[in-house]
Amino acid sequence: MSAYKVPQKEMFFIFEELVNYAQHSTMPGYEDAGMDMVEAVVPEAARFFEQVVAPTNWESDINPAHLKNGTVVTAPALADAYKQMVEGGWCCLSGDQAYDGAGLPGVIDVAVQEMLQSANMGFSLLPMLSRGVIHALNLYGTDEQKDTYLAKLISGAWSGTMNLTEPQAGSDLSAVKSKAVPNGDHYLVSGQKIYITWGDHELAENVIHLVLARLPDAPAGNHGISLFLVPKFLINADGSLGERNDVAPVGVEHKLGIHSSPTCTMAFGEKGGAVGYLVGPLNQGLMCMFSMMNNARLSVGHQGIGVGERAYQQAVAYASERVQGKVAGVEGNAPIIHHPDVKRMLMQMRALTEAGRAMSFYTIAAEDRSHHHADEAQRAADAQLVEIMTPLVKGWCTEVSMESTSLGVQVHGGMGFIEETGAAQHMRDARILPIYEGTNGIQALDFIGRKCLRDGGETLTKLLAEMEATAQSKSNELTVALQTAVADCRAGLDYVLGNPEHSPAVAYNFMMLFGNSVSYWCMVRLAIAAQKHLDNGSDDRFYNQKLATTGFFATQILPRNRAYLTSLQAGSESILGLGIEDFVTQ
Repeated sequence: MSAYKVPQKEMFFIFEELVNYAQHSTMPGYEDAGMDMVEAVVPEAARFFEQVVAPTNWESDINPAHLKNGTVVTAPALADAYKQMVEGGWCCLSGDQAYDGAGLPGVIDVAVQEMLQSANMGFSLLPMLSRGVIHALNLYGTDEQKDTYLAKLISGAWSGTMNLTEPQAGSDLSAVKSKAVPNGDHYLVSGQKIYITWGDHELAENVIHLVLARLPDAPAGNHGISLFLVPKFLINADGSLGERNDVAPVGVEHKLGIHSSPTCTMAFGEKGGAVGYLVGPLNQGLMCMFSMMNNARLSVGHQGIGVGERAYQQAVAYASERVQGKVAGVEGNAPIIHHPDVKRMLMQMRALTEAGRAMSFYTIAAEDRSHHHADEAQRAADAQLVEIMTPLVKGWCTEVSMESTSLGVQVHGGMGFIEETGAAQHMRDARILPIYEGTNGIQALDFIGRKCLRDGGETLTKLLAEMEATAQSKSNELTVALQTAVADCRAGLDYVLGNPEHSPAVAYNFMMLFGNSVSYWCMVRLAIAAQKHLDNGSDDRFYNQKLATTGFFATQILPRNRAYLTSLQAGSESILGLGIEDFVTQ
């Protein structure tokens, strides 16, 4: 099992050349967070996550979270790691300064998130869910709720959860049955929620649940759901913790991966009702919850990058040491990294991870601008861009994380199938990513429906125009490939707009076509910047590596677009060709 090393140089390059951080940090609210701040934060965070958190990954996998006598028990190593993470201020660097947060741009926070995600993916879900609660309270919480909860959530002293799913209601939240009954200045919440990530634990002092529930007289369906804040421990008037609320874990799932993360079944109100407080307007809980879910979707997408990076580094380390077979030009038996097919797999892992990282940083930078840019029209345009990019970041990055981590096992050969090497853990951990926070099928439907058909493809057309401008700015093999990708995306968009009835069936191909193309566009922008450094006389191998990795993507991954486009243009007939009864084995 190899040690984890943060790809700092890659991150700094993205900050400088794709995010244009020198300009980014001039926006209102970010004036004190210039490049010197990035240069101070990233190396310090790297040391912490490499040395303190990364070593917990294997131990917390073989000592999974479990329920014992009503208490959720997590791997012993996580307690000290979380304590140090809170003390170091690493839980949420973008937290509002009004609530004792650092107030740093989201692009700095996402760099630190990736370090934690690579170091221990299951553990990274703890502050990730808290960020979602922070986001929802910032948007919809009362002043009293913000004053009571935000500072503690931002620091990590308290953690947060999302409570959506119930045994009878998976992705269809209109089927939610949990109840909230008015009781003076609060509500009494009852019901059961399942698949609650970090739903209960002893690492933080308190757990703040955001819970979807219905009032007794609420209308049926999506329009009758409200959002409630239910703390594990009630809060006294002086801010101290009071008595235990009527909420408890009644089960912890045994999972394929992310063993360090307790996935809980939570029972509310088994002793009369859990005290809860309304967040946002009555009967508009889904609107409030989706603000938090979209925030989490971007984080999940970056989890795919984080686990892909860890799998890549481990595969490189193994391939560099494992000696087997002869290779032309190498004396004696050669480490397998010299074999062309092993190089292919490593390049594939590298290219997919770097493309995803660039696309994710690009999106988070747009999210920063949507809140902080001085120009109102620019804020609106970037908000629209983030809407478009969210299902791509979540969907595409998590799809390719499965590909990368599977390749990591393959590079190890038979040893990859043995748990002790650690390669299998990355693949097991990654498997949840295309599923939670809205399956990738849902992401694809969101991308083709709300983000394309709803505005007649207007926003996607603008994005494609930007991509084409990059392709036309230089003339080389990389930009020619980008021009082809833009043409394929336009052909796919034209088909969807002309045949909207096929959109549910072709949505996945449409999402993957655009995911390949937009992520490649981000890589090309970085490759153009790398070439400038080389043209100015730099002999840094990093810039040649950027060009080579982008070239690999252009020749080995981007051609998949033609397959996605061909399948998309074939419509839904072959996909829907069998009736339901035909799926039963005869």
